[in-house]
Amino acid sequence: MGSADIVPGVSGGTIALITGIYDHLIGSISKINFRFLKPLVKGNFKEFWSVLLDEVDFAFFIPLVLGIGIAMLTIAKVVTYCMDAYTALTYSFFLGLIIASAVILFKKIDSLNIKHIAFAVIGFVLAYIFVSLNPIATNHSLPVIFISGLIAICAMILPGISGSFLLLLLGQYEHMLNALHNLVFSEIIVFIAGAAIGILSFSKLLNYLIKNYKEFTMAFLIGVMLGTLKIPALNVVSNVTFDIQGLLPCLIVAVIAFAIIIVLERGFVKNN
Repeated sequence: MGSADIVPGVSGGTIALITGIYDHLIGSISKINFRFLKPLVKGNFKEFWSVLLDEVDFAFFIPLVLGIGIAMLTIAKVVTYCMDAYTALTYSFFLGLIIASAVILFKKIDSLNIKHIAFAVIGFVLAYIFVSLNPIATNHSLPVIFISGLIAICAMILPGISGSFLLLLLGQYEHMLNALHNLVFSEIIVFIAGAAIGILSFSKLLNYLIKNYKEFTMAFLIGVMLGTLKIPALNVVSNVTFDIQGLLPCLIVAVIAFAIIIVLERGFVKNN
């Protein structure tokens, strides 16, 4: 999930869905209601620990957060280098990942009907319009970074919607990558604080939608994924020569990316 969240156009939520932890993730986050703060204020530490352990699934969150954090710190530089040095190939890889992710979500819909198609079309149109927006020129003050973290995390846990792309639109993507490279702790901590508040608020709505309208939600997200294909497609087209030597490597890389996601999903489904 950490590796995916670094990449504009790819969602960590998609990886969570593929690996079979998505429902657990959203359910565990939405379960946190901060009831443990009341006994803490009263100084009742025994009750505080009891309520805290009941609300927060530490056995799930600790390895997950460690994995995300380590991946973000280690892969940020690699992704930045690849996007600069091998732009067409890198975005071809993203293209394959997104298409495969849409296929995975499609498999979550038991019976396709006109309502599902309508939700998918709405998702496609909204996403296409959204990715056509120009990046917003903003400063990099701590309040702006806080708000960016709050907004981006909501996208990061949604399959198909890239939090990194939202950061790109907000003008904070490269800045936060550099903050990770250089370990600028003040900006990293403020971003994480915004993300924590955002994910705790948004997860309750998302948990409700998944429990009550899962297939419609998935159909909408399929449309969103297909709508966001504009970004990697334009980057491939604008950085490749239209001959066999230019197009074939891009096609091969896209197919490899597609295959990786499909194989991963089948492997996790089999193990679960």
